[in-house]
Amino acid sequence: MSGTAKPAMSRLVAYIGSYGAGREAGIGGITILDVSADGRELSARTRVDEPREAGYLVIAKGTGTLYAVDERKTDGRGPVSPPAAVHAFRIDAVDGELTSLGSINTLGPRPTFLSLHEPSGTLFSANHGDFQHVEQVVRTPTGEWTSRLVYDDSTVVAYQLAEDGRLVALRDVVVLEGHGPDPNTSPQNNGHAQASPHAHCAVVDPSGGYLIVCDKGCDRIHVYGTEPGLPLASTLQLPPQTGPRHLEFDERSGLAYATFEFSSEVASLRFNGTTGELTLIDRVSSVADGYRGSNEPAEIRVHPDGGWVYANNRGEDSIAWFSADASGGLRRKGQVSVAKSLHPGVAARSFAFSPDGSFMLAADRPAGLVRSYRFDAGTGALEPLATVAVAEPGFIVFLQLPWAT
Repeated sequence: MSGTAKPAMSRLVAYIGSYGAGREAGIGGITILDVSADGRELSARTRVDEPREAGYLVIAKGTGTLYAVDERKTDGRGPVSPPAAVHAFRIDAVDGELTSLGSINTLGPRPTFLSLHEPSGTLFSANHGDFQHVEQVVRTPTGEWTSRLVYDDSTVVAYQLAEDGRLVALRDVVVLEGHGPDPNTSPQNNGHAQASPHAHCAVVDPSGGYLIVCDKGCDRIHVYGTEPGLPLASTLQLPPQTGPRHLEFDERSGLAYATFEFSSEVASLRFNGTTGELTLIDRVSSVADGYRGSNEPAEIRVHPDGGWVYANNRGEDSIAWFSADASGGLRRKGQVSVAKSLHPGVAARSFAFSPDGSFMLAADRPAGLVRSYRFDAGTGALEPLATVAVAEPGFIVFLQLPWAT
């Protein structure tokens, strides 16, 4: 017999973050799916119970660590529930099983996004803040009594990581300021969705030098340096009730694409990697020409080969695709339908392409399903392949195993 160990067989898994405060008890956490190479077979294998509100996940392949938000609002002095936090897990190199490495409390409620700068060992989160206000009764300088409405802070947080991937400390915190039109025309929070800042993504650019933050509450996209202190490099102010939500880069072209939540649009942007400035190129409706109902897009993804951009619509209840030309011009080409959203917060809102780009998985939360779709390289179309039941699915990330040998 040879003393040389056989290499582990390659396998594809997907981690599904789920919400625990939904319509069923005993859910939430992270489910591991075994996924066939063509996306036609999906099988839920195991699940970890925490974090209970696992709305966003990201993987550091260098250390084999998975990070997950616990998308909570800390419930006050001496909390009876865990606070808003970020969790870390060791990924088993062969089977992908998760082992907790602990968590760190974040500052600012409802962490909604994570991104990594592995060379510096830094993790970033965007913390949305909640919509509810606190009424403070105050006396004016003239002696009159009045009410002052105070809203949650929305923050951007940088976390320092240990060499093994563990969360060490909060390195930097940026507290966002301002507000958009209040009230606005969104149904969120009874028209007060822009009463305060709401950071919904914090994306490291392809160079690793900048962090792009979409603040949908103030119709702004901020660009910070990723170095300690998070110095502000530039701000792109967009028209009122635009609501920039999520952004992703096409690493082949260097262009960026974003969803505008309140104006129901998909946009293309040019990024200057030297100055950190963003320039708006094109913006098109995220829904079909004949659609007339309310709608708010959420996630955005660029196909790994470039040329196709995808966004999901909450209202039209679809995943739509757009052709993207070399200059950033966008044209809506088609859609597949998903389950009817209960409201923008309970809708199909996350999806991801397989590592080779041959298919997509989508988290259809209202249906309690993860759906797979074949990608057509010629037309960008999505063809339904399979489904698997996962309670309250919120986010999807792929990993090809073994991640290390």
